[in-house]
Parts: sequence; C-alpha cells; structure tokens
Amino acid sequence: MSEFLAAAYPWLKALHIISVIAWMAGMLYLPRLFVYHAAAEVGSELSETLKVMERRLQRAIMTPAMATAWLFGLCLLASPMVDIADHWVQAKLVLVVAMSGMHDAMGRWRRDFANDANRRPQRFYRIANEVPTLLMIAIVILAVTKLF
Repeated sequence: MSEFLAAAYPWLKALHIISVIAWMAGMLYLPRLFVYHAAAEVGSELSETLKVMERRLQRAIMTPAMATAWLFGLCLLASPMVDIADHWVQAKLVLVVAMSGMHDAMGRWRRDFANDANRRPQRFYRIANEVPTLLMIAIVILAVTKLF
C-alpha cells in the first residue's frame, strides 16, 4: 500500500488541491450569501431564492468538496512522502479541523435561514466571512513553507 501511495502521490496531491479549491470557493461565497440573506425580508422572493442558492452551494459543492479534500489529504498523510511527526503537518491538521468546524457552523446558519430563524445581523456574517480566508492563508503558508 505504501508503494502505491508513493507512486500515486502527485495525483493525490493534485486531487487534494482541486478539492480544496472547490471547498474554499463555497466557504468564501456562502457567508456572503448570508450577508444578503440577513438583509432580506422573511418570505420575500429574494429570501426564498437565497435559500435555494445556499442549499445547493452547501450540498452540491461544499460538502462533497470537503469530503474529498479530507479523503485525498488523509491519503497523502498515509503516504511515505509526508511525516505526521512534522510540526507543520500537525499545525495544518489543527487548522483544517477548525475549517471543518467553520463548515459545520455555516451548515447550522444555513438551516436557520431555511427555517426563517436567523437571529444574527449582517455584521456577524461579514466577520464570519473572514475566518475561512485567515485559516486558508495559514494552511497554505504551512503547506508551502513547512515552517517548522
């Protein structure tokens, strides 16, 4: 198995990067939709349209992309090319778990909007929109520079 993972490493890495890009597209776009949705009147045409957009974005893009990013990432981690003892790998994993937690939070917020139960202002979602960006920056820096 180790030999297979070593031989497949470039393909696994490419598929991991593609998955992460798709996941991040959703992670950056969904909170922006929430900003608009928080300003929309409950039951309005805009609110109902945003519900559909948010659901499709999360279910058709974000969640499958997160699952494949984790799958290919764990395959990379199992390969002999990556050492789990490296501190940069451990730090990256902590940040990826935080990103997954943010994904889960967005799912809860989306369900609140779907049930017309949002209680948060636009400002909350504007701030929340920055969290995935900051996590992504830190993850990319760790993966590329292998700082420690």
